[in-house]
Amino acid sequence: MTANSADVHGNSALDAARRNRELQLLGDGVDIDVLVIGGGVTGAGAALDAAARGLRTVLVERHDLAFGTSRWSSKLVHGGLRYLASGQVGIAHESAVERGILLTTTAPHLVRPLPQLVPLLPEVGIAQRTLIRAGFVAGDVLRRSAGTSPATLPRSRRVATAEALRLAPTVRRDGLRGGLQSWDGQLVDDARLVVALARTAAAHGATILTRVEALDVAGDSATLRDTLTGAAMTVRTRTVINATGVWADQVDPSIELRPSRGTHLVFDAESFDGLTASLTVPVPDSTSRFVFAFPAAHGRVYLGLTDEDAPGPVPDEPKPTDAEIDFLLDTINTALREPLTRKDIRGTYAGLRPLLRTADNSTADISRQHAVLHSPTGVITIVGGKLTTYRQMAEDAVDAAIARGNLTAGPCRTKRLPLVGAVSGAARDRINAATVLVERYGSESASVLEPADRNPGLAEPVAPGIDVIAAEFAFAITHEGALDIDDLLDRRTRIGLVPEDRAAAVPAAEAAFARQP
Repeated sequence: MTANSADVHGNSALDAARRNRELQLLGDGVDIDVLVIGGGVTGAGAALDAAARGLRTVLVERHDLAFGTSRWSSKLVHGGLRYLASGQVGIAHESAVERGILLTTTAPHLVRPLPQLVPLLPEVGIAQRTLIRAGFVAGDVLRRSAGTSPATLPRSRRVATAEALRLAPTVRRDGLRGGLQSWDGQLVDDARLVVALARTAAAHGATILTRVEALDVAGDSATLRDTLTGAAMTVRTRTVINATGVWADQVDPSIELRPSRGTHLVFDAESFDGLTASLTVPVPDSTSRFVFAFPAAHGRVYLGLTDEDAPGPVPDEPKPTDAEIDFLLDTINTALREPLTRKDIRGTYAGLRPLLRTADNSTADISRQHAVLHSPTGVITIVGGKLTTYRQMAEDAVDAAIARGNLTAGPCRTKRLPLVGAVSGAARDRINAATVLVERYGSESASVLEPADRNPGLAEPVAPGIDVIAAEFAFAITHEGALDIDDLLDRRTRIGLVPEDRAAAVPAAEAAFARQP
């Protein structure tokens, strides 16, 4: 356990009782410096940044932590290579810097290096192969410029055919001439990162309130409604940060957003026969678009990604279209010996990226860069960006809020602030707990297991064939703010991404709440 993570551990637990106490304190008229609306990665990051600077911070989320876009990502921590290819050098460098901070300081227990493999099949011509290789070399330059050691992320290289097949055993053998390999970062899970951010913010004094929606928002006030009871209160605040992502225009009507949809498919790991890299396949007739399949938690493989315009009302849970599913299958099948079919798909998910409509009625894709917007009402809105750059987005939003509210605050600390559970290297190896728990909980893995000493049933899987134990459900309720079975199945764990697994685990989730006093 690192010193910093040990410092915050004692006060980081979120549960229903803490939520009720802190709601009551708000009703009693507690002073607020920063009200953050939105419990995704940027909102949780902003709450941590503000609280760590000594500001009285309240975060409200009308659903659950990571309920929206933050749980629908690719779970990858990108180094910015795609931005470099389009000439966006500054954004590329920022992404590489933030990736390094996540890997080495913020959450080394939740982020790990992932090899990326482009198989050199006959369809990849000399020109495209040269372009990809040049891009990977540019990625090495980015990594060095960001200060990330090759011991953390190795250099790119060409690999022989045998190595390519070891990394991606289901790739076609006919005509395979090895592969090009680079490295990037991968999250164990995006929702777990959000929960860790929120808990660390709570340990620094922030109030974290889920199932609380913000209505009638202005720059210095809002009506907060408890969606569980219907009770409402008006609070005064010195500043407001709107971090609601694709719903930002509902809080700040001065902006117009138009989202685009990114879809993923979920497979059993057996469908890819031991895939250990991100299998990256060029889209036919394109020199710059790729789809990728990569190993994920719970013995799964995720396949993505699409980019489709998604006009109209923003749903709470976006759904993939048949055309997107066909596109992903058709593209990945160009590289596989045995084609995958719809019967192999265990689940699907889709997330929405923000597009900002500009004054001249054109659209500007800000999914690659973020913007801090100042509403006429005084609300600070943060939109755009990527999961990888959430920390810089949060810092910029809090800087703007401090200036807007003329607040007295310390400097940003989040570049050097580990999240609760953060542990890496030799310290991780010394933890006496199952490896899979260390990957999810880091230095807290022993605490997750501790109740199983008194109740051995908590060490049992929540359902046959699922690598989540009952103790994890209990910990989610007592420490991670889970309030119902959806929180357990769909966000604290990602069992819910496969409908059959979700149904099998519902009884254990219900039992976990029944055990609570």
